[in-house]
Amino acid sequence: MLEKLPDAIGQALQGVRAGLDEIAFNTLGLREGMASITLGSLAFADHAPIPARYTADGEGLSPPLQWTGVPPGAASLVLLVEDADSPTPNPLVHAIAVGLPAEDGSLAEAAFPSADNEGSGLHAGRNSYLQTAWLPPDPPPGHGVHRYAFQLFALDAMPEFSETPGRDEVMEQLRAHALASGLSIGTCERPDGSIKIEDAAPAGPAVAG
Repeated sequence: MLEKLPDAIGQALQGVRAGLDEIAFNTLGLREGMASITLGSLAFADHAPIPARYTADGEGLSPPLQWTGVPPGAASLVLLVEDADSPTPNPLVHAIAVGLPAEDGSLAEAAFPSADNEGSGLHAGRNSYLQTAWLPPDPPPGHGVHRYAFQLFALDAMPEFSETPGRDEVMEQLRAHALASGLSIGTCERPDGSIKIEDAAPAGPAVAG
């Protein structure tokens, strides 16, 4: 959708970004003295481009993820994916999943619902477009590199989330119950009106605190 915006608009907004400091991982203060989850994807390395298959210019599927290091006291997991470089006051939410099993594990490709895919039955929350689905990366042309923060949180409880929880509801429960967190970054850019994606070789999960 945003690929049709004139390059001049993206260039004019280059300095307007939510900021990596505003993603949930960096606002909850869980890293200091807390357990660390190792989160990554076999589809792309940490801080490397996300393959087109998982963006708005490809099939738009959610990428595969895997994680280790879930602490023994965890009762459930929450996944939150945000665009730290969205030209908005707050990071753009691309996906939410709550009530994931409290154990080392993974999500398969296309686990989230998307335009032509039903997903795999996750308890999905609302993205910033108010859809309970994967919102594929779709940065404005000329806006520069966007960093997509895949964030996993271990909770000491199994909160009773609403049917379609949004970011505010999720953040409230994370502040009350989060034990540990993990982070992996994928990037996407449309420098000249067409998406710039370089398929990365499969890589091991990125270590995050």
